[in-house]
Amino acid sequence: MKKAWRRSVVAVVMTTVMASGGLIACTPRPDTADPVAADFLEAWDNQDYEAFTGITDQADLAATTMQTTYEGLQAEDVELTLGDVQSRESIATANYTVTWKLPRDRQLTYDASMTLTKMADEWTVRWQPSLVHPQLGANQHLELRAVNAQRASVISSDGVPVLQPGTTYRILVDPAESSDAAAAVKRVATALEEAHTRDPRVPRIDADEVVSQLGDTPYSLVTVDETLGRELEQDLAGVPGIVFNDEAAMVSTDPSFAPDIVSRVARIVDEELDGSNGWRVSIVTANGAVIDDVVYHAPELAPSVRISLDHDVQRAAQEAVDMRQEMQAMLVAVRPSSGEILAVAQTREADKDGNLALMGMFPPGSTFKIITAAAGIQNQGLTPGTPVPCPGTMNIYGRIVTNYNGFSLGTTSLDRAFASSCNTTFADMSTRLAPGELQDVGKQFGLGIDYRIPGLDTITGSVPEGETALDRTEAGYGQGLDLASPFGMALVAATAAAGRTPTPVLISGHETTASEQPPAPDPAAISQLQTMMASVVNGGTARGMQQTGGQVYAKTGEAEINEGSHSWLTGYREDDIAFATLVVLGGGSETATAITDRFFIRLDEMRAERQPTTTAQG
Repeated sequence: MKKAWRRSVVAVVMTTVMASGGLIACTPRPDTADPVAADFLEAWDNQDYEAFTGITDQADLAATTMQTTYEGLQAEDVELTLGDVQSRESIATANYTVTWKLPRDRQLTYDASMTLTKMADEWTVRWQPSLVHPQLGANQHLELRAVNAQRASVISSDGVPVLQPGTTYRILVDPAESSDAAAAVKRVATALEEAHTRDPRVPRIDADEVVSQLGDTPYSLVTVDETLGRELEQDLAGVPGIVFNDEAAMVSTDPSFAPDIVSRVARIVDEELDGSNGWRVSIVTANGAVIDDVVYHAPELAPSVRISLDHDVQRAAQEAVDMRQEMQAMLVAVRPSSGEILAVAQTREADKDGNLALMGMFPPGSTFKIITAAAGIQNQGLTPGTPVPCPGTMNIYGRIVTNYNGFSLGTTSLDRAFASSCNTTFADMSTRLAPGELQDVGKQFGLGIDYRIPGLDTITGSVPEGETALDRTEAGYGQGLDLASPFGMALVAATAAAGRTPTPVLISGHETTASEQPPAPDPAAISQLQTMMASVVNGGTARGMQQTGGQVYAKTGEAEINEGSHSWLTGYREDDIAFATLVVLGGGSETATAITDRFFIRLDEMRAERQPTTTAQG
């Protein structure tokens, strides 16, 4: 059905016809081109291409160009407004305005003109592609095309791209194209296995399991990165039924950079990386080749998504734990001022048992004395200078507590007992606390709080209520029912640095929630605790660290279990980095201390490499 012709065109025609006012009754109708110009626009407006016959000299070309343009623009409507028409004997020029109504409330408006000629008292529109648009040439039409917005990147907290738009390869098997699909699958499995021996991050497939699930349609086997995809595509080019599809994807800039966390982040922020597509109206040939743009609206890029991992801190942490790659070694680093999780690193031996750095539960050993010391200061009025007992052994309600190698300091200051890690001192102190007090202080330092962190699964740890004296005795020096993850102990250290437990965060704009909001520790207790943690490094059990990037405040730990003992060090450096290092069955705290020392040394080297060099002038 044709739609009604627009009143704006009719008005122009009627104005021309009624010129000279009252003379209309006795003056012949002016012989002008206006009605034909209006008829042409009406046919265009109604997409009545058959009506071009008799109006224009090349009706078929006019209809083809109009129709391909209308379809190319995906036009929902077009508004045509006839302007002035200048007629001179046998030639006339009609000016008009075109407004295309495009999808999603977009529009394209421009001015155009047509030439009309008069032969045998009949006006005809002289067809030219420029009638549709002034820049249009022969065999050309207009098309609306999207300008795709490039996806945003995911960057580390120090601005280094971690994920960016790229390409992955999906490998499929098409049974319909293979006489032996099972053999084809096994060839892929063998190729992946060989690649896996070179790089353990390459995924593998179980050929027998895949074959048991094959039907008649293409079956997706695996997705690999672009480099390996190109390599396998060449190696398997002669295998019938194997298909390689390249797909746009967010790819890791460094596959060794916290791969598990980065993959989790990619899934969570996927939709946030899409910007708003732009659009363009282009002049294109009959084959779809773009000649030029009539209008171009650039896409709006989404802002980069920022994650808390620091590129240098993460790399330095990974290098450090890999010093003991034959063991389950791990290191977690947190920024005390903000709660940003800077690094989560663990060896491949640790990977075999899962996410130990964030969720592994281990007795914290003497690192827990940070909590016990804070409890003694807050609940028993102790200070670093308070005299406390440190015998080699102590019988507490039948539990024999022994210091490392049975060393004894007699009566000494709390500061020295902390720096020397006297088990007897802190067992006695904890036993004298009321049930629940040690647990409450643990929560003030984040230990025992559950955090829901988008992108991470974590457990901080647990501290017993201490209803019996024995529970409180053993808990005081990190044994018995005390349990903590390296993540939990990193939060303990961050609390000691900042004076309150920072809310841990991984992805900017994604809120972390906590199971409880306990009060912060007493500021006076924090200040005194910091003094004692400095003594551990300057003259106590962590003395001898070689890093020179600033004062380190820490507590060593050796947690005894039936199979041996775990090596711990937790603390912070004054440049806003809190950490916890654990080597499972690593023996004395020297192992964890050496890894942490190496971590800071490598971090400072990496930062120095990033600093611009200056040349002295003379």
